[in-house]
Amino acid sequence: MKNIDYFVRNEKEAALVAMVERLAEVFAGRAAKHDLEGSFPFDNIAGLKEAGYLKLTVPKKYGGDEISLYEMVLAQERLARGDGSTALAVGWHIGLVHHYRYTRDWPEELFERFCRDVVAEGAMINHFSSEPKTGSPTRGGRPETVVEETEGGWLITGRKSFSTLSPALDQFIVSAYMADEDEVGLFFVRKQDGVSIEETWNTIGMRATGSHDVLLDHVFVPSDALLRKKSETKSDGDGWLLHIPACYLGIAYAARDFAVNYAQNYRPNSLPGPIAELPHIESQIGIMEEKLITARTLLYSVADRWDKHPDQRIALQPERALAKKVATNTALEIVDAAMRIVGGASLSRSLPLERWYRDVRAGLHNPPMDDSVLKLLAKRALLES
Repeated sequence: MKNIDYFVRNEKEAALVAMVERLAEVFAGRAAKHDLEGSFPFDNIAGLKEAGYLKLTVPKKYGGDEISLYEMVLAQERLARGDGSTALAVGWHIGLVHHYRYTRDWPEELFERFCRDVVAEGAMINHFSSEPKTGSPTRGGRPETVVEETEGGWLITGRKSFSTLSPALDQFIVSAYMADEDEVGLFFVRKQDGVSIEETWNTIGMRATGSHDVLLDHVFVPSDALLRKKSETKSDGDGWLLHIPACYLGIAYAARDFAVNYAQNYRPNSLPGPIAELPHIESQIGIMEEKLITARTLLYSVADRWDKHPDQRIALQPERALAKKVATNTALEIVDAAMRIVGGASLSRSLPLERWYRDVRAGLHNPPMDDSVLKLLAKRALLES
């Protein structure tokens, strides 16, 4: 019996899911190679471009599909079932475009030009904030990347780490310290002389995201490249960050499917039937299902509320953060249970479980971190008491 996903609510979402599942199936066949080599999946990016995936969150008036947050989460979860690295990487692009669609943080002319480039040429974007000495920007560290005014614009110098998608980007956003104003500015930078990539990304998980270091050496950007100052940043509740938990639950879903299929078909000669009939295996399958249903229900309910209640988006931030914490920790538990079901064979590189086991570890280090989520929840509870 084919699994019915009750989170797919209508024909539009079913068509979106069908399109993404076709991509995911192709990407799954390449995932092990990219993981082993630590190579960037240019072939997958080309496939996403051809399928129109890169323009999913672009406003309709600029030629995009303008999908909702819920639909974006649905697409990202499905894509990650094929290849988590590709899903996480492209999630920053479609998530940020969705974010800017609502906050209008860019000058409208520049945003329109970029969006039309996404539609026509498959342009992509990411925001590079992390640095070796400051760590995650969510911790509040001031960037060591600096900017100085020059004739007609600015010169930017610094190093950005965890720069996901960097091998494929012709433009990106960087945060830089403006000493004269004691302010952090966000600048739109095009790849040019003075911009280089140092291939530092060599990790145990999410090895194909291309999250290398980007170096900027007196890179010139025109005056209108200053998108905004950090103090002027608008908030939409950061619903777009749900692309992160969607990715890790997609990986967990793939692990669950693999383990269930394995349990139904593996028949050691010491047993009269498949291992799925053993009570302790059945228990592990039940644990996976319980955790997956719980985490997905929270994720999709938050996305749906974000879409339906614009006036509540800021207030919804604790739930949005909680959805990420629950999803990433649940993904760890589900993949662990899947490996217990499959047994020692799960450690083999010939099976995808060991890759999924490594990939889901990365979720703990994507924002927001677990301690920040708990602090946010506690703060709200104390204010409400």
